[in-house]
Amino acid sequence: MSDPAALKRLLAAVAEGIVSPEAAFSELKNLSFESVEDFAKIDHHRQLRTGFPEVIWGPGKTPDQIAKIMQVMGDRHPIVMATRIEVETYHRLQPRVNGLTYYPEARICALIQAPPEITHQGSISILTAGTADLSVAEEAAITAELSGFAVKRLWDVGVAGIHRLLSNRHVIDEADVLIVAAGMEGALPSVVAGLADCPVIAVPTSVGYGVSFNGVAPLLTMLNSCAAGIGVMNIDNGFGAAILAGQILRTAEKLNSKY
Repeated sequence: MSDPAALKRLLAAVAEGIVSPEAAFSELKNLSFESVEDFAKIDHHRQLRTGFPEVIWGPGKTPDQIAKIMQVMGDRHPIVMATRIEVETYHRLQPRVNGLTYYPEARICALIQAPPEITHQGSISILTAGTADLSVAEEAAITAELSGFAVKRLWDVGVAGIHRLLSNRHVIDEADVLIVAAGMEGALPSVVAGLADCPVIAVPTSVGYGVSFNGVAPLLTMLNSCAAGIGVMNIDNGFGAAILAGQILRTAEKLNSKY
């Protein structure tokens, strides 16, 4: 019972006498959270609070733990996501959970019970400086698509060959929110933000030679950008970038409905 519309229908049914208070209580008793044995507590209420369901962080969990969490969440959510799932872990999950879909570039495993549809206005455009940034960018792209957002991709348009970006200027012009992933010195988000009239979410990646310090150098570049309108995520956090972009678009939807 994590869908606001379903909750309203249930409450209306109680008010009309169609559903008994006892039956409604049974439906709602695990609304806030539900324990999975002794190792996890699933936050079913998160989608009601934030608009996005809880997502499973894969590293540090055993395949058995991930499988049990997905099964519990699958009873209440049409799409259940687990991030940072390596292919070996997916192969161990597959026989435990029916209907899994794996996105190898994004390292996302998803239990999809209803095909994802575009349910939100606007689009999220995702750019990478290089091909090596694809894993982080695809994590953002798949997260956004599974959350009901339209996504456009533009890969390998870094500043070392700036003409590649400028020849695709229409992607920037048409975007409602931009996510820009870059490693090395991390200059691409600054360039994009100087051309864009929408929010730019910069994602530093752990790509580069020694003094890039596994993404610290591009992180500092992005934090020190002289271009206005940039928000900076943590290193390699494509998932977080997608959720922030989604919140921006959802806020625009709410504002449009008020005026």
